[in-house]
Amino acid sequence: MSRFRFTARPLAFVASLALAVSAATAQQPSRAPQAPQTPQDRLVAAMHGVSSNVILDYVKEMTSEKFGGRLTGTPGYDASAAWTVGLLKGWGYQPMGDQGSWYQKFPNPYTLVLPGTELSLRVPQPGGGEIVKSYRWETEYYQGSTSDAGKVTAEAVYVGYGVTAPELGYDDYAGVDVKGKIVVVEPEAPMGPMPDTALFKKWRPYSFHSYKIENAAKHGAAGKVYNYHIVNPNARFVKGLILSYVNEVVLNDLFAGLPMSHRQTVDQIRKTLKPASRAFGKTMTLMNTTVHHPEGIGSNVIGVLPGSDPALKDEYVVLGAHLDHLGYNHEMMPGAHDNASGVAVLLAAAEAITKSKVPLKRSVLLLLFGAEEQGVWGSEYYVNHPVVPNAKIAAFLNLESVGRGERIGVSSGVEYPAIFEAMKRANDAYVHRAMGAFANLNLARPRQDAAHFLWAKIPTVSIGTSGAPPLPYASYHTTKDRWEIMTPEIMEDLARITFLATVDLANR
Repeated sequence: MSRFRFTARPLAFVASLALAVSAATAQQPSRAPQAPQTPQDRLVAAMHGVSSNVILDYVKEMTSEKFGGRLTGTPGYDASAAWTVGLLKGWGYQPMGDQGSWYQKFPNPYTLVLPGTELSLRVPQPGGGEIVKSYRWETEYYQGSTSDAGKVTAEAVYVGYGVTAPELGYDDYAGVDVKGKIVVVEPEAPMGPMPDTALFKKWRPYSFHSYKIENAAKHGAAGKVYNYHIVNPNARFVKGLILSYVNEVVLNDLFAGLPMSHRQTVDQIRKTLKPASRAFGKTMTLMNTTVHHPEGIGSNVIGVLPGSDPALKDEYVVLGAHLDHLGYNHEMMPGAHDNASGVAVLLAAAEAITKSKVPLKRSVLLLLFGAEEQGVWGSEYYVNHPVVPNAKIAAFLNLESVGRGERIGVSSGVEYPAIFEAMKRANDAYVHRAMGAFANLNLARPRQDAAHFLWAKIPTVSIGTSGAPPLPYASYHTTKDRWEIMTPEIMEDLARITFLATVDLANR
């Protein structure tokens, strides 16, 4: 595969890009003056045709009730995927999915979360009796998105990070009896990637949500309270285990009256790498209403615009974004910023590419992933079952949560400067947004679709936005991630940059 070599100055971006494609159009007969004449004219016209109003309309459509929060495997997700296919087909893209379709199917069990939930704490009093505190859904807890249906009332037991790692000399379950009880568990691992990355890699498998759930069930727990206060379907379903996600309010109540607070306990575990498990002497009730679908099938949407150069058309510039979100946690999770924004920007760039009518040497592949929120399964499945050879991907630009803010960040732009420089040339020539590249060691569990491509040594960046004024409420993985919180201007600017950078990368 050819390697990119960039020498053009940023301010000469459009001229250099026009030269890269002019050979393919120089022999075309002259046309009526109302149509842009040169590749440069057509690029500029298509760029100015990118509209924040259209992009915001895409976000509104994807977050509407008709798509039901776009949980992969559900009819709502399938309907949203069909909607994107209709747009791509109308713009001249061709299907690249299974058996000539637009869809790449993969197994994807899912769980529906329905109304009917409770989380409460019973605290015995010295003089007899007990105080019962009921917690508020969304404000203080969520139903576990992969919880089994049912109700459990049992003693609560703290088991730290929920890890049993004999090779590391660490076991949060040692010395405590959790059979038939409710375990209280921290997310992640007792240590982070820095400064000892080699040691962290040994802890990394124990940071996965599914591992923690399965280990709790293995030790006989009937319920699990997870210190992870968002809606999160990124864990396996375990029959018989009731699961709830809580915030610091619940943790502080559990630790009240103990020698160390919750924060002090976590700090001690991280400092010493020794468990601090114990019974609370308090009883909790968890109740959730769910329906599990082990037969679920997910899909990625895949389309292509073939290149025109005989030597380069079998290489690909890839644009990707995850289409899915969280479905319902008995109320709908709209998923505007995460990640209707990324899909909307991809769609706007994809339309501009075809409307510019500038010939592309390399092909452009579009990937709309399913099941990112359920464990980054769609992109993992794609990398293991690619429709084009992974070695033929010249660049992959992943759009993740790009709907709010004033600044653009390009993760792995340091590792893959050729991709970042293409974006920078477009930004410097026309948009003038604050934009920077940063390194991504990608050591922790995968949190974005870009991770699987990076692990496969595919030149990949993940693009995000930041700098929005803080909201008076949490919006990440909540009911508040609505189109009203978007910044349409940043999406328009990023769509223009993505469009120009894609043409640049396709023609160099």
